[in-house]
Amino acid sequence: MANFQIMIKPIGPICNLDCTYCYYLEKENLYGDQKNFRMKDELLESYIRQYIQSQSAPAITFAWQGGEPTLLGVPFFERAVALQAKYSGGKKIENAFQTNGTLLDDQWGEFLARNGFLIGISIDGPAEIHDAYRVDKGGQSTHARVLRGLDVLKRHGVEFNTLTVVNRKSAYKPLEVYRYLKEIGSQYLQFIPIVEEIAAEPDTSGLRLLKPYAHGQTAVSEWSVEPLQYGIFLQTIFDEWVRADVARTFVNLFDVALESWMGMDQSLCVFARTCGSALVMEHNGDLYSCDHFVYPDNKLGNILERPLAALAVLPQQVRFGNAKEAGLPTDCIECDVRFACNGECPKHRFLKTASGEPGLNYLCAGYKHFFHHIDPYMRFMASELKQNRAPANVMAWARQQQARV
Repeated sequence: MANFQIMIKPIGPICNLDCTYCYYLEKENLYGDQKNFRMKDELLESYIRQYIQSQSAPAITFAWQGGEPTLLGVPFFERAVALQAKYSGGKKIENAFQTNGTLLDDQWGEFLARNGFLIGISIDGPAEIHDAYRVDKGGQSTHARVLRGLDVLKRHGVEFNTLTVVNRKSAYKPLEVYRYLKEIGSQYLQFIPIVEEIAAEPDTSGLRLLKPYAHGQTAVSEWSVEPLQYGIFLQTIFDEWVRADVARTFVNLFDVALESWMGMDQSLCVFARTCGSALVMEHNGDLYSCDHFVYPDNKLGNILERPLAALAVLPQQVRFGNAKEAGLPTDCIECDVRFACNGECPKHRFLKTASGEPGLNYLCAGYKHFFHHIDPYMRFMASELKQNRAPANVMAWARQQQARV
């Protein structure tokens, strides 16, 4: 069987917040005048059955996202868990759940803890940083509400990680962000660069946040992180982490970088050589190539009309996945950090190289800066691992190296 994962949008793009930089809110335009985005029970059952049957691994993870999935209420997910048990066939079932945290209460906390859900909670840093873009429908602060939700998770012993968007403003405050996330109890950190092109006019589907090579005039959004500054943001956090926090605080980008220096396949899709194995399913069963490519021409079909397992391996999807490597410009092919970057996400490849070739990643300057900077530390940790020693030994070595500067 093919190896693929699905991110499920059981309430589509509907959310109780109105984050300025959200790339998914406008996907509502793809469904015309539809008012009810709640996934129907028969579709939920069909999806759970098909997804479990399509996977050969002994453990299967369901990834729930939105929009904001907590808008569906606990009973929806109680039904989902019951259906997972019904169709599990002896396989281990795991659930990952991404939320803005503002609607979490003790009922949610009890349910999530009892069923072993892993929660990704979105928080961008302290209030002044978080509230710059993460506001509700009335334009009001959400930070305090997120902290209340986080407190629910802690009180009920729910495992969580933090998802932090790096934008044009927050990129200039790396240590404030990093130290704050540790202060609120996060041990597992994900940093997500926000990069969007905005069209001067909406396309025929009513979308203004467009994918690379879209026709018409576009401009990088004012909230998109600046390329080199993103690299400096990562470097600044890395320098503190590598001196004091290795094996204590886990940053996904640093972990994946170590995979690259170990010669392993990267576990994070944006740095993998090819893509196409991380699909997204909308509330009505429409399956798309990727969470960042929910556009009409990336729709593969609907799982109520054609089996999920067949849609996931359509030639269209295979071409989509292979295009990541096949579309690299010469500058990327010859780059000394290609092994770690692989051109990053195709969604961000809308620049041209100095010679005029298309397909250069918008974040290229930042990644080059970051990967060149961490090279000696990654080499040290990779060497330690290969000799069955703890990579955390890099902390003492890093302090020695940085003391010499």
